[in-house]
Order: sequence, then structure tokens, then C-alpha cells
Amino acid sequence: MANLKEIRNRIASVSSTKQITSAMKMVSAAKLRKSQTAIMQLRPYASQMESMVYRLTDGEKEDIPYIKSKKEEKKILIIALTSNKGLCSVFNSSIIKLTKNLIEKYQSEGKVVYLQSFGKKGDAVFKHIKEIDYLGSKDEIWEGLSFEKVALLVANILKQYEKGLYDKVQIVYNKFKNAALQEPVVESFLPFDINKQNKTNSNYIFEPNKVEILQSVVPLFLNTKMYRCFLDSFTSEHGARMSSMNKATDNAQTLLNDLTLTYNKLRQASITNEIIEICSGANALS
Repeated sequence: MANLKEIRNRIASVSSTKQITSAMKMVSAAKLRKSQTAIMQLRPYASQMESMVYRLTDGEKEDIPYIKSKKEEKKILIIALTSNKGLCSVFNSSIIKLTKNLIEKYQSEGKVVYLQSFGKKGDAVFKHIKEIDYLGSKDEIWEGLSFEKVALLVANILKQYEKGLYDKVQIVYNKFKNAALQEPVVESFLPFDINKQNKTNSNYIFEPNKVEILQSVVPLFLNTKMYRCFLDSFTSEHGARMSSMNKATDNAQTLLNDLTLTYNKLRQASITNEIIEICSGANALS
């Protein structure tokens, strides 16, 4: 059985850990509130823009290179969003697992797989995967995540897609549900399939014309879509970390209560033994 000194040391260690996890929970909660507000404001805008683009693209396949065609999709680019830091439960492991499954699926179909990672936790695993063209990890994007940073990324992807470097682009990320729930999803980025959408057969007059409007709107739509995925992942990370640190703090408090109880019992037993020894010695002298 541990002595009083060992238990005191354990109590001090657990108390220190509890302070750290509690502080991390508060930091994540503050970041979560800010990013949650941003994603909730962005989603309606992104949804309306998507609906508008799908209505506009009806019958314009020949003029827009990002619309799904009948050609074989042989070269696949997978974009995986993880975090730079850990201590966020299964946030990273679920994305890594889903990405690996997707890679195996495409490889079994004989496709060429390219992988672009965002986040140090994913990079540590993805760089060891064989038989794929790993494009590295751009971890710095999470430091001060902004629409402008994502827009530069999208511009580069669009150029590569137009040159035929990729036939299909997919994003693997955590979709934010609430602070305690994040859903790992695979979302198609390029090309988008207009045949899957419901269209409104309304008579509109376009000025200057539909094609020119699409050439301006589609890149903005794709920028917004990619930014929404990044913001979803960013918000999910802080939600997962806040929940994880909250559980860790609760567990530390439970352990602290148990250790304190054990310490008090041992201390009381030690005091009782000392009293008995004193009384026994006094009786022996009388």
C-alpha cells in the first residue's frame, strides 16, 4: 500500500493535470464559440449559392469545365483535413481511417491516387502510405484560417484540374454537428453533377449572358464550398477538444476525490496507531 508521502505526490500531480485540462477546455470553448458562429452564418449563404449555381448550369456543360462529364475518372485527388494538435478524442483518427479506406477503394479500382494533407496529425501517418502520390501537408493554413487563404488553394486546384492533372477531387473532413458530435464525411469538390439537382424551370433574363455570369459565380461558389469544409473541420476540432478536456477534467476530479479519501483514511489510521502506541507505552510505565 502506498504511504502518505506517495499519495500526497499523486494528489499534487493530479491537481496540476486538472488545472491544465480545465484551462485547455476554457480556451477551446472560447475558440469554439467564435468558429461556431462563423460556420452557422456561412452555411445558409453557401447553400443558397449552391442552389443558384445548379440552376444556372442547366444545359451549360460545354462552357463550364467543372461540371461532371462522361469521361472516365482515372486520377483522383483526395484532400484530407486533420489538425496540428492532438488531445481532441477521435477527431484525427476518424479522418485518417476514412482517408485510408478511400485510398484502398480507389486503388482496388485501378485509379491513380494523389493525396494532399492539411494538418500535422494526418501528415505523420499519410507520408508513410505507399503506392500513392503524396503531395505533402500545408499545416500553416490552420494558423489564422481565412477565406483568402482557402481561395488561393482553390485557385491552384482549379488550374491543375483544367490542365487535366486530376479527374476528380474529394475532401475528407469532420462536419460539425454540435460540441459533442462531429461527423467524418467525404464530399465531392470537382466535378459537380448538375443532373443530381432539382432545377426550377423559370424564365430568367440574364445580363450580359448566362455563361459570363457562371464564369464569375462558379469560382466564388467553389471557394465558398472549400472554405465551408475547412471551417467545419476547424469548428469540429475545438468542439472535440473541449469535450475531451471536459471529460479529462471530470476524471481528474474523480481521481482526486478518491486519492483524498484514501489519504485521509491512511492519515487517520496513522494517528490512531500513534495514540495506541502512546497509551500502550504509558500503561507499561504505570
